[in-house]
Amino acid sequence: MGKRPPIPPDIENGTPPLPPLPPPARPPFRPPIPVPWYAWLVPLIFAANFITFATTMYLNDCPSRSDNCLLFDVLGRLSFQPIKENMLLGPSIPTLRRLGALERRLVEEGEKWRLISCIWLHGGLLHLLANMISLLCIGMRLEQEFGFLRIGALYVISGLGGSIMSCLTDSRGERVSVGASGALFGLLGAMLSELITNLTIYENKCTSLMTLILIIALNLSVGFLPRVDNSAHCGGFLAGFFLGFVLLLRPQYGYVNPKYIPPGYDVKHRKSRHKCYQHVFRFTSLAILLAGFIAGYTKLLREHTVESVPFRDVN
Repeated sequence: MGKRPPIPPDIENGTPPLPPLPPPARPPFRPPIPVPWYAWLVPLIFAANFITFATTMYLNDCPSRSDNCLLFDVLGRLSFQPIKENMLLGPSIPTLRRLGALERRLVEEGEKWRLISCIWLHGGLLHLLANMISLLCIGMRLEQEFGFLRIGALYVISGLGGSIMSCLTDSRGERVSVGASGALFGLLGAMLSELITNLTIYENKCTSLMTLILIIALNLSVGFLPRVDNSAHCGGFLAGFFLGFVLLLRPQYGYVNPKYIPPGYDVKHRKSRHKCYQHVFRFTSLAILLAGFIAGYTKLLREHTVESVPFRDVN
C-alpha cells in the first residue's frame, strides 16, 4: 500500500496558513525640480536701449561748442544739450521727434509706428540709467521664471498700452513723450497679477502682496513730478496687470505633469493643472485687455488734437 502524504503542521495544530508576503513598496515619487530659464532677452533689451541712446546723441542737433553744448568725442561726435535745456543730460526735442518720439498729432497723421518706437528712446542719460536699473531688477527674475517669449510679449504690449494711454490723455497734442517706463510698469503690473492668480504656491501671502503693492505705489508716485508722463505709467501698468493673468499662470500646488509620472505608477488624488478661478481670471482679463486696446486705438484715430506748442515728457 502507498504511504499517506504528510499533514502540514499548520493543519495539525489548527492554525491557518501564513498569507503571502506583500510586494516590495515602490520608492516615493518626486517630480523633477523645474530648471530656470536662461535670461538673455532682458540683457539684450538693456544693450539695445544703450545703443539707441548712443545713436540718438550721435545724431543730436547741437549747434556748436560756443552754445554751451557738452561735447564728448566718442566715435566722432556725441553731443548733449545744455543743462538749462535738458537737465537729464540728453538730446533736443527736434532730435527725439525725428527719431520716433511719441506725439499724438503725428500718430493721427499716420505715423502709428511711434507708439512702439518711443519706448526705445530716452530723454537723457539719467532717464536711461533709472529705467535700465529697474529693467534688470524686475525683468531678469521674470524671464528666468517664465521664459523670454512671454516676457518679451509682456514688455512690448505694455509699452504699447502706455503709449496709447499717453496719447488719449494728451487732448491738446502738446506732449512729446519718450521712455520705457510704460513697459517697465507693465512688468510690475504683471508681477501683481501673477501673485494674485498663483497665490496658493506662496507661503507668506499677505506679506508678499503688501510689499509688492508698496513698491508699485512708490513708483507711481514718481509720476507726479513735473514733466513726467504718468499716463504712460498707468496705461502700461494696466496692460501688464491684465496680461499677467493671461501669460503668467503657474500650475497649482501639488500638480504633477503626466509626462514625469513613471509607467504604471498610480498617483492618488491627481490634481488639475489650474484651478477654476485661474481660468476665470485668464479669460476675463483677456476680454478686458482686447476691449481696452480696441476702444483706445479707435478713439485715438477718431479724435483730433488742437494745435499748440510741444513740450517734452519722459516716462
